[in-house]
Amino acid sequence: MKNTIKYFKVIITIMILLTSLVGCTNTNLPKGFVYVTDVVPDAILEMRYYSTYNFVGKRIDRYLAPVAILTEEAAQALSKANEDLRQQGYAIKIFDAYRPQDAVDHFIRWAKDDKDTLMKEYFYPDIEKELIVTDKYIKERSTHSRGSTVDITLIDMRTGQELDMGSSFDLFGPVSNPETKLITSKQAANRVILRNYMEKAGFTISEVEWWHFTLNNEPYPDKYFNFYVR
Repeated sequence: MKNTIKYFKVIITIMILLTSLVGCTNTNLPKGFVYVTDVVPDAILEMRYYSTYNFVGKRIDRYLAPVAILTEEAAQALSKANEDLRQQGYAIKIFDAYRPQDAVDHFIRWAKDDKDTLMKEYFYPDIEKELIVTDKYIKERSTHSRGSTVDITLIDMRTGQELDMGSSFDLFGPVSNPETKLITSKQAANRVILRNYMEKAGFTISEVEWWHFTLNNEPYPDKYFNFYVR
């Protein structure tokens, strides 16, 4: 009888441990960070730097899984924007969120290699590669590494298609500037929809990229993280 009770106690202990492990979705993350889909379950992810379809043409350093990570504060603000956008018939699509410093360093090494122009046709067809750093598209420190910046576009839920923003994600050049006059009035209006709802939720847009938003009053304004995306 004693052995039977002991056996059941062991089984119950194991079950409790397994249950706690299943519930820990953020065990790989530092305190203060969350997986975006834990907060915004219906967010669509197309994590470009985990893939080879990006301006480098290779998977970027420290991207070990196609997941989006943000600070808790940024994820909650994004959830607010998502709720408002869904009421207007739009879904959000994320291309990048938290970005490790090693990934930024990967970008800088690539930018300094004049011979590597594998993806020029797709991502910087109209500018020379050396201008990518000069024109602030790539910097040695990225707001993404602070954990409260997200690269995002919108999906029309009626068609399942991305809204036409006048340029694609990570297209380096003047056409991607939020204030550009190189796009149609409809494309400009689509950008305004995204910008207005993101700003309403507490984000500020980049000077040079219509898809790039950083949370106002971000929790780590001076800290650049380097943990893996996994």
